[in-house]
Amino acid sequence: MNPPATPTPSDRRRWARYLVEERAERRVYERLAERREGEEREILLSLAEAERRHEQHWLELLGEEPARLPKAGLSSRVLGWMAGRFGSIFVLALAQSAEARSPYDAEIYATPAMRADEKVHYEVVRGLAARGRRRLSGSFRAAVFGANDGLVSNLALVIGIGATGASSAFVLFSGIAGLLAGALSMGAGEFVSVRSQRELLAATEADGAAELRAGDLDIDENELALVYRARGDDETQSLERARRVVAAAKAGARRAATGPVRTHGVGVAEVVGSDWGAAASSFLLFASGAIIPVLPWIFGLEGATAVILALVLVSVALLTTGAAVGILSGGPPLQRALRQLAIGLGAALITYGLGLIFGVDVA
Repeated sequence: MNPPATPTPSDRRRWARYLVEERAERRVYERLAERREGEEREILLSLAEAERRHEQHWLELLGEEPARLPKAGLSSRVLGWMAGRFGSIFVLALAQSAEARSPYDAEIYATPAMRADEKVHYEVVRGLAARGRRRLSGSFRAAVFGANDGLVSNLALVIGIGATGASSAFVLFSGIAGLLAGALSMGAGEFVSVRSQRELLAATEADGAAELRAGDLDIDENELALVYRARGDDETQSLERARRVVAAAKAGARRAATGPVRTHGVGVAEVVGSDWGAAASSFLLFASGAIIPVLPWIFGLEGATAVILALVLVSVALLTTGAAVGILSGGPPLQRALRQLAIGLGAALITYGLGLIFGVDVA
């Protein structure tokens, strides 16, 4: 459909709105590019340049810069503010949703190239967001799991204890004990898990073949390469590694100059991380969630007031973490938030019912 020869005032107002939105999107990509380097920076700057071309299209239609321009939409302004202050993955996830809602498909004054650009932008931003999600998946999963575990388990504990008719002091003691017990359990479990994994990798990758001396046996490079191929190296890497070991052995060295124990070229510590660091982060993440249900009793509230406030605080926290998961995963934030809320409150409801059934008067 061809645009009418004479645009209406409504058309011009719409062009002005498109202009400010394109400028806002350009600034988002430019600010994100400032926080990145290499290929990702170049991609983001290319997106910004495309948005600049779109700006120019609307400026040409308007004839000149309008004396008064409307404000960009709230979501665009929030996105621009976040782009300069937070990690790019969260902003990219929001930008992905924004790019999916292009108005140009139904806009007769937009060029076919602009419509195609918007579709390409969505795919590019989705690809960048996917990169960030892969980098973030392990640590983010651990953070959400730790905090939610603390939220849900301690809420269920204090609600269940409170339903028995126990005193506020006993509920508070139970909540603090649950926090410490859960956080210590999480930290100890993470420490043992990471330490065991480090020891397993070290034992698996310990290069006993590199301890060979020239006098021990007639070392054949091809035979020795089979050792490394069995450990997962490819044929070229295995042969090169075997040659270094043989050369070192023939020179009388006790070990080849290959440095510390490594797993496919990456140090064990780099693969699994620090055991103490993992333990501390698990402890703190669990504790940060577990303290929230106990806050009403810490501040001296009791009875139904404390229970209701605890439910409200935990509900807000569950909705927040659920929405964050939804945004970062590219899924609907509201659906993820409500799912988190249903799981947390469902667990609390079960323990509350048990507390009513087995209620006792604890002085």
